[in-house]
Amino acid sequence: MKTLFIFWRAGSAALRRRVFRFIFGKNPKGFQNLWGFPKDAAPTAHAGFRFHNGVSLSLFLLSLTAAAQTQPTDSTKTVSLDEVTISATRASAKTPVTFSNVGKKEIAKRNLGQDIPLLLNFLPSVVTTSDAGNGFGYTGIRVRGSDATRVNVTINGIPYNDSESSGTFFVNIGDFASSVESIQLQRGVGTSTNGAGAFGASLNLQTGKVSDSASAEIANSFGSFNSRKHTVKFTTGRISDHFELAGRLSAIHSDGYIDRAFADLKSYFLQGSYVGKNTLIKALAFGGHERTYQAWNGLDAETLAANPRFNYAGIYTDEFGNTRFYENEVDNYQQDHFQLHWSQRVSDYWNTNVSLHYTIGKGYYENYKEDADFAEYGLTPVVIGGETITQTDLVRRKWLDNDFYGMTFSANYEKDKLAVTIGGGLNNYEGDHFGDIIWARFASTSELGDRYYDQNAVKTDGNIFTKATYQLTRQWSLFGDLQYRYVDYKTTVDPARDIDAQFNFFNPKAGITFTVNEKNNLYFSYARANKEPSRTDFENGNPASEKLDDFELGWRYASGKIRVNTNFYLMNYSDQLVKTGELDDVGNEIHANVADSYRAGIEIDAVLALTRKFTLSPNLAVSTNKIKDYTIMTADGLRNFGTTNISFSPNVVSGILASYQFTPDFQVSLLSKYVGEQYAGNLDTEATKLDSYSVTDLNIVYEWKTKTLFKSIVFTALANNLFDKQYVSNAYLYGEDYVSYFPQAGINVLGGVTLKF
Repeated sequence: MKTLFIFWRAGSAALRRRVFRFIFGKNPKGFQNLWGFPKDAAPTAHAGFRFHNGVSLSLFLLSLTAAAQTQPTDSTKTVSLDEVTISATRASAKTPVTFSNVGKKEIAKRNLGQDIPLLLNFLPSVVTTSDAGNGFGYTGIRVRGSDATRVNVTINGIPYNDSESSGTFFVNIGDFASSVESIQLQRGVGTSTNGAGAFGASLNLQTGKVSDSASAEIANSFGSFNSRKHTVKFTTGRISDHFELAGRLSAIHSDGYIDRAFADLKSYFLQGSYVGKNTLIKALAFGGHERTYQAWNGLDAETLAANPRFNYAGIYTDEFGNTRFYENEVDNYQQDHFQLHWSQRVSDYWNTNVSLHYTIGKGYYENYKEDADFAEYGLTPVVIGGETITQTDLVRRKWLDNDFYGMTFSANYEKDKLAVTIGGGLNNYEGDHFGDIIWARFASTSELGDRYYDQNAVKTDGNIFTKATYQLTRQWSLFGDLQYRYVDYKTTVDPARDIDAQFNFFNPKAGITFTVNEKNNLYFSYARANKEPSRTDFENGNPASEKLDDFELGWRYASGKIRVNTNFYLMNYSDQLVKTGELDDVGNEIHANVADSYRAGIEIDAVLALTRKFTLSPNLAVSTNKIKDYTIMTADGLRNFGTTNISFSPNVVSGILASYQFTPDFQVSLLSKYVGEQYAGNLDTEATKLDSYSVTDLNIVYEWKTKTLFKSIVFTALANNLFDKQYVSNAYLYGEDYVSYFPQAGINVLGGVTLKF
């Protein structure tokens, strides 16, 4: 391997020779291992540039011997270069944070078209919901009561959350689970990462590793509500031992449990890789197009009882008094991602990663608006037959045209007792928000293509961090993490108000791990997080940024047949932006700052291999989630309601997976989830209480290893909500106590066949 070193130098030739000898030693071939580089590093080429002020720039090209490249010492650990790409955002057993890992084999067992949040539903403290009611289309995830805008999501270390809303929309890249190698869910603040601060969790996704051998898959699944998924995957394996090309095409459709809540999703994934002894370069292109019928209005209590599948979206009354539904009340969006990753093993102790990324998205959602005011859309009143017309039925489109680009980097050093990561990122977002009218009963003087609003936004987000783990003794390990993050956000939220906000956040973290013995370790950590308000928060007020102090105390136990993780947490918030349970006029959730609030609880999860064939994996989270001195403006003036529960934060969430392996190729699993009662608002009223629910799924996987054209054929069956429970997983408020509910499907099934070549 050849590595380039750059030296900036000045002074006499004698001084430069002394500097050279100090760095390289008396014999230039005997390169001193000042920074962990191998001693067998010889400068094979040199170039110099002299400037007018006597300062010069020298470049040395060092050649590392094969032995130096490939033979780690006993004090080092060889790290896969695939792992280097995500190492800056991942936690390990030595990191004093709370996390769960899910591998691609576990994902594949239930990957029949439902969105990624549904595939993670049985992890500790996780609650999921689906607008369409059956896991297709728009879905949501909450962790420890924090919604998806507070779950920081990265793909190969690249931020995925929308820069303005902080939301995560996996619907834009449907069937992305089929291209995922592993997922890590860190609960709480977690480690330093790129993107917005994590206030409930961090979700880190790694795409597929480089495959040594060629393979292909054709997967098809079908199920209830006319649901289906079609996927074609391939990899060339390593060509000439260095190059690999892998790809995927997917199409997903579902009519949805809710009326007309269909989802049509098309997506792709393409990855080209170069693998050297010490170099990994990956170029990725992935994305998708989604067209989903809107289902975000929910149902009132009376309609919920009479017809839980009813959908108010698109409803209107025509000129003859007939109730009709607009057939194109849809969300229509295309999003494409491009990533370039260069991971380099510089020596036995150093590895680096530099990533460039670019995301482009464009689309709209379309609504039929009945009796819309001319003034709201910039239209001039018209006179017809002596009557002045100031309202009209119309069809509008609200557009988002955005670009997100930037880079992330990390340098990792590990030797003996010390592991250090230095990293960061710089990202820029540019988004145009505009609306147009594509049809109107009375169009006034408008022209096709006119925009009734036109706003833009620019957001720059940069961070730099250093984190280290030091093995103090055989039993004690120390962890430290310092991050500085800068945010500059400029936008127009209405014609009369511009936002120009800057935030400087310092996020320190520290922890300690005590290894009791080879089976037990204990950890304690403290982490600070800060988070800026979203665009919607600015639209609905003048919010302050949020602050969080997270304390985690945990115990991990692992033996041959038993693994148990137990942790206590306390998350103290200042100025937390909590959901009020209300929506604004375009369906966005409204948040409001509360001065003092907290979440505290205990989480337990385990894997128990009770026999060679029977495995039990239970988890339990018990918590209390409170707002202190909750004060809001009411019709009677400012009122203090004392201590109340934080909205959408159940006190008990539990899950259990019971799996029986009849043969190595045949497995049956029963998965059960319990979510305790929760409130849609923060006032603890009976009207806003959502009942607890328990849901059980049945999952069957059988792999038939053939000796024909296919390597194997995998049959998968999934029965969701096996006992046909009627339940509501989400709700919104309209006013103080008018609740709009989101029912989920009763028993529904999916079955799939995967042909592996």
